[in-house]
Amino acid sequence: MPHDVGLIAILAIGFGLALILGMAVSYLKMPPLVGYLLAGVMIGPATPGFVADISLSTQLAEIGVMLLMFGVGLHFSINDLLSVKKIAIPGALFQMTVATALGFFVGSWWGWSFLGSIVFGLSLSVASTVVLLRALEAKGLLETPNGKIAIGWLVVEDLVMVLALVLLPVMADIFHTQPMGGADKNGMDVLQAVGITLAKVTAFIVLMLVVGKRLLPKILWLVAKNGSRELFTLAVIAAAIGIAFLAASLFDVSFALGAFFAGMMLGESKLSKRAADESLPLRDAFAVLFFVSVGMLFNPEILWNEPLKLLIVILIIAVGKTLAAVALVLLFKYPLNTAMTVGISLAQIGEFSFILAGMGLAMDLIPNDAYSLILAGAIISIAMNSFLFNGIAPAIEWARARSALARKLDSRIDPLALLPTTVNQSLLTGQVVIVGHGRVGKRVLQKLREHNIACVVAEIDRAVVQELRSHDIPAVTGDAADPFVLIQAHIAQAAILVIATKDAMDISKMVETARALNPGIAIYIRAQDSEASKMYEREGWGKSFTAEEELANRLSSEVVQKLQQAH
Repeated sequence: MPHDVGLIAILAIGFGLALILGMAVSYLKMPPLVGYLLAGVMIGPATPGFVADISLSTQLAEIGVMLLMFGVGLHFSINDLLSVKKIAIPGALFQMTVATALGFFVGSWWGWSFLGSIVFGLSLSVASTVVLLRALEAKGLLETPNGKIAIGWLVVEDLVMVLALVLLPVMADIFHTQPMGGADKNGMDVLQAVGITLAKVTAFIVLMLVVGKRLLPKILWLVAKNGSRELFTLAVIAAAIGIAFLAASLFDVSFALGAFFAGMMLGESKLSKRAADESLPLRDAFAVLFFVSVGMLFNPEILWNEPLKLLIVILIIAVGKTLAAVALVLLFKYPLNTAMTVGISLAQIGEFSFILAGMGLAMDLIPNDAYSLILAGAIISIAMNSFLFNGIAPAIEWARARSALARKLDSRIDPLALLPTTVNQSLLTGQVVIVGHGRVGKRVLQKLREHNIACVVAEIDRAVVQELRSHDIPAVTGDAADPFVLIQAHIAQAAILVIATKDAMDISKMVETARALNPGIAIYIRAQDSEASKMYEREGWGKSFTAEEELANRLSSEVVQKLQQAH
């Protein structure tokens, strides 16, 4: 095939195979990402038939990395991390330490270099953002406390890996690559090299926080005012790739870190959701090319040449990481279901592993076999992940039936599910019980407290309950569909129940419990839409409200008032 159509060939064949194999594996209940990797294997040099241009695919992969990291930055939320920081930060650091130590041990045992073994271990320690978010979304766990812990955990892992990507080039210059080799420079040289690198990174971060945080959202707003959709999309992509290129050229910062911060800064804009939506198709397309190019470097011979090594890698990813996460979550007194959900959701590796391993391979820190083992471990662990998720509930039931310890761990009472004895008992008679402290529940609580009305909040998120209690607001954690939670909120003595959640099935259980314990209680319900509102009132559950109705009432009253003033 002529060289001048090499790029077109990669795009045509790569996208075509990725589509076919992505659909094929999705029918097997596996993430499409597995299909993209397999597509890369099929057009790589290790398999017969068409072989794509490696140099071109590498550059396309670099663009894929930039846009992938840009997307991570756009969705990066420090609030998500802070809401679960007490479990996510120590948990992620502990799990990464365990996985890195296991990887380092086996890498050293197999005769790889000191730094290469660390790179290998780190590559096995971090889960895939794409796989985790899609798995949680498919199971409806994204907005649950368990999902938030897993996401916060992943944010910490991502930040650690960003730091590793920054430091790896300078560490590669310092260390020998012979097995268990030491540094070839003295301690002062090491500190100086690391210090210079961190100074450059710090200068870039300060520039982005001081200038980028103010300038980028304003530029985005000016482009949006033009009204052109294609110019807005172009501005977003130009910011992602342009800042990544400038970061690498001026500050010796990796493309990945530059794009990550570009996403973070644009995430500060009120137009961040639109930026994410408009750039999503291009980000997805290049992400597919990234995974295809990663697959091209995979040597399938590792599957039959080194089956024992591959088994060890999979055990580190699926068993070592999971057990470390489960043990630590249980140590923090969370129930068994939470521990299992967090552990299983992180029992895979993905894009950061590929990026780090790719850097290690390019710097001759790890051998080709190590890269192939990492990639094979990723393909197998990602493919296994959805099946492991489906096995959480049966595994817990099996353990409960056979182990008193499992029953105790699964049914342990969260200390935050009980109101503190220090709560003024006068606040627990004639009070308002508010179920849910989201956008609606938070505003209801604020308005009622402004009128000095006693309230008790029932909220499923432990971090929210801890925050409320720190401000002396009575709150209990748990699912209010469970009668125990409403009993702890003293529903029997309450005057009013405000249900600010959405699930109709849960609402029926809450109403049933409240009426059984307090027949005269008044109930007000947040309805998802007008149909739900009619159903609630038809069933006699209580007075219901919808966002659409309240917005229409407010707008119409404002319009009428304005017209009356004009006349």
